[in-house]
Amino acid sequence: MIDVSAVFGADETAKDALARDFLNAYGTVGFGYITGHGISEDLVNRVFEASARFHALPVDQKMAVALDHNHRGFIPINTSTDVNSTLADVTKPNQSESFMVMREDTEGAPVYLSGPNQWPDLEGFREDVMAYHDALADLGRRLMGIVARALGVDASQVLPPFEVPTTWLRLLYYPPTDPNHGDLYGSAPHTDFGCLTILAQDAIGGLQVMTPDGDWVDAPRLPGSFVVNVGDMLHRWSNGRLLSTPHRVINRSGKTRYSCPFFFDPDVETVIAPWRETVTSDRPARFEPILFGDFLKSELEAGYDQHKPET
Repeated sequence: MIDVSAVFGADETAKDALARDFLNAYGTVGFGYITGHGISEDLVNRVFEASARFHALPVDQKMAVALDHNHRGFIPINTSTDVNSTLADVTKPNQSESFMVMREDTEGAPVYLSGPNQWPDLEGFREDVMAYHDALADLGRRLMGIVARALGVDASQVLPPFEVPTTWLRLLYYPPTDPNHGDLYGSAPHTDFGCLTILAQDAIGGLQVMTPDGDWVDAPRLPGSFVVNVGDMLHRWSNGRLLSTPHRVINRSGKTRYSCPFFFDPDVETVIAPWRETVTSDRPARFEPILFGDFLKSELEAGYDQHKPET
C-alpha cells in the first residue's frame, strides 16, 4: 500500500521517499495499491455507473459502436483470446465484454491507432468517461515522474514519450462463469504489455496476482485505492528492475463483475530500450530496442478478431 500524494506537492524529500517505496514494491512484486491519488470517489462512481449503463444496452445498440481498426468501441464476449500467454494453455476466449476508449484524436490522424472515439447514445456518458480518462492520464504522467526518480533516470528521458501518450480506458463487464469449467477465464493469465496499469474494480472480486513464489493470491478491492501494476514495456525500459507480474481474473462469485482498467503507455513511435542509467557492468542490457507501435500491432493482431489481417 503506497500513499502517492507526494506527486502533487513540491516536497523533494517526500518524493524521494515515495520513489524508494515505489522501487521496493515494483522491484520485488510488481503490484501494489495506491492511495492519495487525487481521484475523487464521485468520479470513480460515475465511470462505473457509465459502464453499467452501457453494458445494459441491447446487443444491437452496442454493436452499433463495435470495435474499429483504431481499437475504439465495443468488444463483444468471445472475441479476444490471450493466445500469446506463456502462463496457461489458453484455448478459449476471455469471458468478458468491454467498451474501449483511447485518447481522443481528430479524424484521419496518420499515426497507428490514432482517431476519434466511438460513443453510444447515452446522455452524459461521454462526459463522465472522458473526465475519468483525463484524470487518470494526469495521474499516469505524475507516476512516471516517480518511476524516473526511483531508477535515477533523468526525467527528460522518461517523460517526453508521454506528452501525447497512448491511453486505453477499458470498461469491463464479466458475467458469472460456470465453476465446473476450470479452463474458462474472465481474463486468462497474462502480463500487461504496456507501462502502467491503474485499476478500479468493484467489490465482487476475482482478480488474482502471481506471487514471486508462483502462488496465486487474491487482490480484492480496497476502498479509496487503485491497484497499480507495471507492464512489459516498463519492464524493458527499466532493464528488468521493475517487474511485469502475471495476473488473471476468475469470476466464480455467481454475480456480474465490473472493472475499469486504465493503461498508460508511450507514443506509438517510441523506441523502447533500457534507459542508460539502468545498464551497468553488473547488469548489462537485457533487451534489444523495439518500436512500441510495431509491438502493439503484433499483439492486437494476435489477440483480437477485429485486428486479424485479411486473407
